Amino acid sequence: MAASVAAAVGGLRRAIRRSPSWLGPSRRPFSSEPPPTQATAVRDAFLSFFRDRHGHRLVPSASVRPRGDPSLLFVNAGMNQFKPIFLGTVDPRSEMAGFRRVANSQKCVRAGGRHSDLEDVGRDLSHHTFFEMLGNWAFGGEYFKVEACSMAWELLTQVYGIPEDRLWVSYFGGDPKAGLDPDLESRDIWLSLGVPASHVLSFGPQENFWEMGDTGPCGPCTEIHYDLAGGVGDPQLVELWNLVFMQYNREADGSLQPLPQRHVDTGMGLERLVAVLQGRRSTYDTDLFSPLLNAIHQGCGAPPYLGRIGSADEDRTDMAYRIVADHIRTLSICIADGVSTGMSGAPLVLRRILRRAVRFSTEVLRAPPGFLGSLVPVVVESLGDAYPELQKNSAQIANLVSEDEAAFLASLQRGRRIIDRTLKRLGPSDVFPAEVAWSLSMSGDLGLPLDLVELMLEEKGVQLDSAGLARLAQEEAQHRAQQAEAVEEQGLRLDIHALGELQRQGVPPTDDSPKYNYCLLPSGGYEFGPCEAQVLQLYTEDGRAVASVGEGQRCGLLLDRTNFYAEQGGQASDRGYLVRLEQQDVLFPVARAQVCGGFILHEAVAPVCLKVGDQVQMHVDKAWRLGCMEKHTATHLLNWALRQSLGPGTEQRGSHLSPERLRFDVATQAPLTPEQLQAVESAVQEAVRQDEAVYTEEVALAHTAHVPGLRCLDEVYPDPVRVVSVGVPVARALDPASQAALQTSVELCCGTHLLRTGAVGDLVIIGEHLLAKGTTRLLAITGEQAQQAREVGQSLAQEVEAATERLSRGSRDVVEARRLSKDMGRLTDAVDTAVMPHWQRRELQAALKVLQRRANTAVRKLEMRLHRKPRSCCSGTQRGP
Repeated sequence: MAASVAAAVGGLRRAIRRSPSWLGPSRRPFSSEPPPTQATAVRDAFLSFFRDRHGHRLVPSASVRPRGDPSLLFVNAGMNQFKPIFLGTVDPRSEMAGFRRVANSQKCVRAGGRHSDLEDVGRDLSHHTFFEMLGNWAFGGEYFKVEACSMAWELLTQVYGIPEDRLWVSYFGGDPKAGLDPDLESRDIWLSLGVPASHVLSFGPQENFWEMGDTGPCGPCTEIHYDLAGGVGDPQLVELWNLVFMQYNREADGSLQPLPQRHVDTGMGLERLVAVLQGRRSTYDTDLFSPLLNAIHQGCGAPPYLGRIGSADEDRTDMAYRIVADHIRTLSICIADGVSTGMSGAPLVLRRILRRAVRFSTEVLRAPPGFLGSLVPVVVESLGDAYPELQKNSAQIANLVSEDEAAFLASLQRGRRIIDRTLKRLGPSDVFPAEVAWSLSMSGDLGLPLDLVELMLEEKGVQLDSAGLARLAQEEAQHRAQQAEAVEEQGLRLDIHALGELQRQGVPPTDDSPKYNYCLLPSGGYEFGPCEAQVLQLYTEDGRAVASVGEGQRCGLLLDRTNFYAEQGGQASDRGYLVRLEQQDVLFPVARAQVCGGFILHEAVAPVCLKVGDQVQMHVDKAWRLGCMEKHTATHLLNWALRQSLGPGTEQRGSHLSPERLRFDVATQAPLTPEQLQAVESAVQEAVRQDEAVYTEEVALAHTAHVPGLRCLDEVYPDPVRVVSVGVPVARALDPASQAALQTSVELCCGTHLLRTGAVGDLVIIGEHLLAKGTTRLLAITGEQAQQAREVGQSLAQEVEAATERLSRGSRDVVEARRLSKDMGRLTDAVDTAVMPHWQRRELQAALKVLQRRANTAVRKLEMRLHRKPRSCCSGTQRGP
């Protein structure tokens, strides 16, 4: 029996397994009321129990979008919002500083990052990307182990009516290597509550010692488990509730020191608890999911959900049901909290979730177009009372889901045809070409992520050329690094001989005017029209002109016209794809475009044969182009704001921008002060808030020669030249009598820009350093990145304020003083490396420098007292009678 128990408990965190007997002998609850079983009632019972019986304050769930915590993509645990309390960095003036005992139901997302369940969702009966974490907390020693265990046992057995003989507990069995004794206190508490000794098990640090990270608060935990077998055969244990007792601090050197204040942090997944109370085989069989599964069945016409897994689910129908049901909950929650699909970070993860849901709903369940959006009201009906933001934003959520679903369906259909066509040409033992998979992933908005391509191939029993894929990924990473540093790449080029041959043949320069053919839609989005062109010349990677290129070959394309922006003027090149007019289901990804003597050379990969003379249609990557437009308009606003703040003599010395960030070099006599940096950001923010129109027009170069305030670099400009003016039509801006160019941003520029400034969102200068004597380089970000940087800055500012308060209170002993000094060092490192407003970084660095000196002085004084104390006692003894 002991061996079987150990084997069962060794997998305590595995998914709830299918069991023929979930319900064992029942015991009536102590309460006269029947135990709650519906999910809403279960959630309400938890919150009411801690509020009404034990005086806890109920706090709302935090947004799943982390505020001021760049270490997380999503909030993934109930304790995330209380980190400042655990770390001792809470602002003493904040509401949170007064928290003593609180409880809530926290929205959590585990997808992407270290704690990701995305790839497991659908394959079993328990994993989810979104789940609710029920939790109660006690801060600063408000209560500890006895109370926490007693409350948990009371709730589970008396309120929820779970039979005591179905519950097992585990506790920390010690760690000799770390010098930690077993947590016998927790063991004895459980025994005193009536848990049989045979149901109390000890485990090591991997299972029962919880740590926030490499450093910080930590401590032993005790877990409550439920036996699915109900005494029939070997125990089948699943974790219900984890109670963490934070009583140590993990120092930077790996040692453990007792915390001055102890905390309790507990978490219990609502979905699993509801499954236990409803006697279901899995979380998907509860009323949290049954309305969604029914709606999927009705909307798709697929066979009913049967809860099968593995080989029993041969056609993957039940797997698809679980994926769609889980993912639409996650999408709805995230969009309601302000996270939308995008190209990096959490938005990219959300994009993958949506595309995974679309693929399984259409390919497996045969759902009609627009199906996912139709499920949003079902989610709102289920979760809207608990999380009102779902009700408030339901229409927006449905619209965004439907728009992204429609866009991805087109790329999914194209990708499927390309994969099928490629497979027909492969032999039985051939691997799928890396170049074709890579071309699918690099085709801009219509691309398929590599993990999805690999999964589609896996389902067909085909292996992908992983070595070739790694090589292509390395080359792309090198390109990105060079682009971020504005290093000139040694890519495809037209040398003097190739250019001479083109001129000899009378080939005209590439017409790239279609790059400006885009418009702003009433919805606020941008529409970028395609451009039809003819292939005039093809080049191999070594620069040879050829009549055609083969499958998977990297090549250079020269067209008669293009809508791609070729890298120039500090703006990164466009990327995207092209299709042949007679075969539009095959995408040729275009990685970049470069100007070579008036010709635009496109660097592409040809998944199938491409020949000189082919008619093609060009499509830019909309998200990439829009990111460049956003940064370029922000660069102009930054240039204008610098002149406004530092004086009209301030000169730009260069710039470079990509969708990720912008770099701006400016002539200055001294580094900018924090006040100047803040003033520059404020000026840009005001222009963004005004949402001013951005005007562009080509004019004769001579008309720009004597316009006061017109910004231009020491460069050779074409004639006619393109003028970009913010808020003022170009004709009025160029009128010398109007002085308009002195009041707003007016520049000579060939780049692509937003049509209104509001889409910049925000601008934050995150870095500044002296490039050369008299030249300062500024690094800046915009939009959502800028907002997150401000949140990080605010969070760190609160930590500094809390540290100041702790230092003012003084330390009781040397250990506490040393910890405080180390905390100052840790906080200094965080401020030095964080992506945050640079003006705020400079202010916090100055404050921390003073605090560190004070903390070090306090340590020295306490150490001196400690060393003097024995001598004082000894001398006193000698003077005694």
